[in-house]
Amino acid sequence: MFQGPVTPRGEVHDVDDDRSRGRGVFGVRTGSLRAMRVLRHAAAAVGSVTAARSRLEWLNEAGDLIGTTLDLGRTAQELADFTVPRMADGAAVDLLDSVLRGGEGDRVGGVGVPLTRAMAVSVVDRLRHLEPDPVGELTTVQPTPKYVYQCLTARRPVLVSRIAPDQYESIAPSPRAARLMRRSGVHSYMAVPLIARGVLLGAADFVRAGGRPSFTPTDLALAWELASKAAVYIDNARLYSRERETVVTLQRALLPRTAPSTPGLYVASSYRPAVDPSGVGGDWFDVVPLPSGRTALVVGDVMGHGLAAAATMGRLRSVARTLLGLDIAPERVLARLDLAARDLEEDQVATCLCAVYDPAEGTFRLASAGHLPPLLIGATGEPSFMDVPPGAPLGAGVIPYDPVTARVPERSRLMLYTDGLVKSRSDDIETQLGRLREAVRGPLPALADSCAVPGMRLDGGAGRRFDDAVVLVAEAGAFAEGEMFVRSLPSDGSAAGEARRLVRAQLESWSLPELVDVTELVVSELVGNALRYGGGPNQLRLVRHDRLCVEVSDTGPDLPQIQHAPLSAEGGRGLQLINMLCRRWGSCRTPTGKVVWAEQDIAGTAAT
Repeated sequence: MFQGPVTPRGEVHDVDDDRSRGRGVFGVRTGSLRAMRVLRHAAAAVGSVTAARSRLEWLNEAGDLIGTTLDLGRTAQELADFTVPRMADGAAVDLLDSVLRGGEGDRVGGVGVPLTRAMAVSVVDRLRHLEPDPVGELTTVQPTPKYVYQCLTARRPVLVSRIAPDQYESIAPSPRAARLMRRSGVHSYMAVPLIARGVLLGAADFVRAGGRPSFTPTDLALAWELASKAAVYIDNARLYSRERETVVTLQRALLPRTAPSTPGLYVASSYRPAVDPSGVGGDWFDVVPLPSGRTALVVGDVMGHGLAAAATMGRLRSVARTLLGLDIAPERVLARLDLAARDLEEDQVATCLCAVYDPAEGTFRLASAGHLPPLLIGATGEPSFMDVPPGAPLGAGVIPYDPVTARVPERSRLMLYTDGLVKSRSDDIETQLGRLREAVRGPLPALADSCAVPGMRLDGGAGRRFDDAVVLVAEAGAFAEGEMFVRSLPSDGSAAGEARRLVRAQLESWSLPELVDVTELVVSELVGNALRYGGGPNQLRLVRHDRLCVEVSDTGPDLPQIQHAPLSAEGGRGLQLINMLCRRWGSCRTPTGKVVWAEQDIAGTAAT
């Protein structure tokens, strides 16, 4: 090979002079062609390195723009938007329907046609008229061969560098969509599976159109790498969504499904889970019917989120319902709940507000354990917060709790709520409470609509509720005419006969003759216990609503209990008879003694 002198770098030569000396037209000796080839290979290598670096930077950027939230739909859309137009002219993301329903996806390869749902579509402007599967609907994966079907079942990417005329129907969801793709100049296609942690989640497919180069194996490898990265984000969203659904399901299962029918009080309730999965937790409410036609309302909020808070909520609600069923005063219920909260291993605290409504007196008796104040809305729509001593949260160990009794006019409404209704990341609690008061001001809506507080649905301007919320609205009323019968009884031996006479006359006036015999027996036993153990009966009360309740009060301090009576004993079986003949019975202390009561179902009335 000819070896001439090397031209110094930067030296300029005349072309004719170079030719006369045996040089090429570019100033390089003809004997140095091998050097030129080396330079070309070096330039190609530099280009490859630059391209590889560009691809790595692009994949790096994907980590910042995909998976910004833990929402499945948004993550899928971020994947589609990221690839258009930089890698493709159109992109679609489909996820297995089982994934969207909280399932595990596909770990080993499913049998039959995979059921997928369109989650995201992104295209350049000139392809806007195409007709992909509508987002949110089941996708079309048959008839065979569909390339997405092949991608899902084989778990391998599919590349069609140049689409043949008969291949469009294997790409498009319908013959019409296939014709539109062909007319729009779509000429190249690829599909990649979305697999994370060994779980098949779905697939993403891409198209190119017009004068853009066709997809190459390098593009396919890049798309597969991107899909692997995005699949991890989608799987994270799937797991987070499943956890949220689990907590919400548990939460709803632990809350009352319907409010019982109670005399003189009409109740509407609403539970709203947080939009943010991490906000779902331990908000609860309860409505408990009590003797004498009274009703207990409870609203509480465990300070925490997730399964632990929901489990604590379930425990506290069960304890509260049991205590209220014993007709214990609200302040004593909170004191017992505080002890129960301190015994929990999770070491969690909660706020709670308990209110008992007495329709005969038209009063609420309330006690609060660190809860937000209830809102009293008058019949004219004028709202005001009730002054209830807040007390310490349950589990803090600071008792007792101070009750307050307030008389409320008929048709006024008491709103109990948790802090999720008013909590905001931008405003303080006083500002939000003022906003709530103004939101409910005005003509009273229908009771069923009163829990949907206008303007309090979203967190400020963020548009997302970050804590769950409970709203409980109770409209006060009085006993309907003829629902309650009250008479004083003599304190001597004639009380039992007088009680039976009053019961018989009242039940006949209520057209309940089928209950006369049992009720006479029940009231005789109640009056007999009052004469023997309670210093004599004071008052007989009959309450008719969904059930018939019979009550006898006395001045004795001891609550009756069922005891085993020997076969030879002549007495001691009264409460056993009441327990067998009635739906339920019980007793509670009063400021002057106690009340013993028993309930019977009324035929043809829905039991709650």
